Amino acid sequence: MLKILLTILDGVGIGELPDAKHYGDEGSNTLANCANVVGNLSIPNLQKLGIGNIVPIKNVPAEKNPIGNFGKCAEISSGKDSTTGHWEIAGAISEKDFPYYTKTGFPKMLLDSFLKETGCKGYLGNKAASGTEIIKELGEEHQRTGFPIVYTSADSVFQIAAHEETVPLERLYEICKLTREKVCIGEHAVGRIIARPFTGIKGNYSRTTNRRDFSLLPPKKTLLNCLQENSIRTIGIGKIGDLFSEQGLDEVLHTKSNLQGIEKTISECKKNQNGFVFSNLVDFDQLYGHRRNPQGFAKSLEEFDARLPNILDSLNDNDWFFLTGDHGNDPTFRHTDHTREYIPVVCYSKNGKRGINIGTRSSFADVGKTIGRLFGLNGTSLSIDGTSFHEMIQ
Repeated sequence: MLKILLTILDGVGIGELPDAKHYGDEGSNTLANCANVVGNLSIPNLQKLGIGNIVPIKNVPAEKNPIGNFGKCAEISSGKDSTTGHWEIAGAISEKDFPYYTKTGFPKMLLDSFLKETGCKGYLGNKAASGTEIIKELGEEHQRTGFPIVYTSADSVFQIAAHEETVPLERLYEICKLTREKVCIGEHAVGRIIARPFTGIKGNYSRTTNRRDFSLLPPKKTLLNCLQENSIRTIGIGKIGDLFSEQGLDEVLHTKSNLQGIEKTISECKKNQNGFVFSNLVDFDQLYGHRRNPQGFAKSLEEFDARLPNILDSLNDNDWFFLTGDHGNDPTFRHTDHTREYIPVVCYSKNGKRGINIGTRSSFADVGKTIGRLFGLNGTSLSIDGTSFHEMIQ
């Protein structure tokens, strides 16, 4: 029996990619820049695994004898969002980019379709905006009219914000589902439709933890599909189910915070003696990266680090733990969007090799391919993108 855990620290990148200039992201380095600004970042357990051996990180020196293996991965897919990042990690490189509406907002014909298909009587917004700022601007009018707030960002997203007392959650989710299935299709098939519920009163609105993402189906087979086809149990925690439209997952567990995600991850690891546990911890990105809060980002890293021994203790001798990111979201940067970066990779098994530098991998997909090979899959049973490094660490 074998269990492998893959945890994504959402938005934790580790340095600009060679093509970062095409995205306006030169100089980004989520982990190192955050550590520089905070000054006293303390993540001793991640340090022991070797995260400080990947790039220089202030107050996180390289370990002489790390207990884990370490390296970083470049992204081949276009963009810098969670959808393409997770898909590529799972072995599905996206050869076609999504549509973006940053400069012009959504076209009239798309919004006419939105009204027709969802039954909404109107909409507000229709521009690229910060989610916290647009509810400040339009929250009162939304409550007066009942019209949902629609907006986008630098990512390929159609975001729909609504006050939970004005538009009940189930109705908001229904609007998003209809938008995914009937509106944003064909040439307008954005990467994600995102439900953005909020509460509060004028001057004091705040987003809630009831966000839901409605992603496209991956463009090709993923590690999840391969594992499921070979009777290996798959569990998605956090927004994993949303990002893969629940495809290839035997069980989907939603969470509302990093802490809840960590607790469910540990619980599932203890409960299941074999299978794949795939979890996403979103607070780094959602609460601190986009809001350019390096202190909050650092505190969240330290909170994860404090629980890391509990995660590792839930593993049996031959089990594996993989940790990585899905894109950057540098909290010290000059804009509030994701940043085009390498992602860090550390992996650990009590019976595996230690201190191996896996180098700079050419694709996020190498992570998924390696996990598939550790499960014993090969050839047609593992028909996904990527190059495995399992022989280096096993």
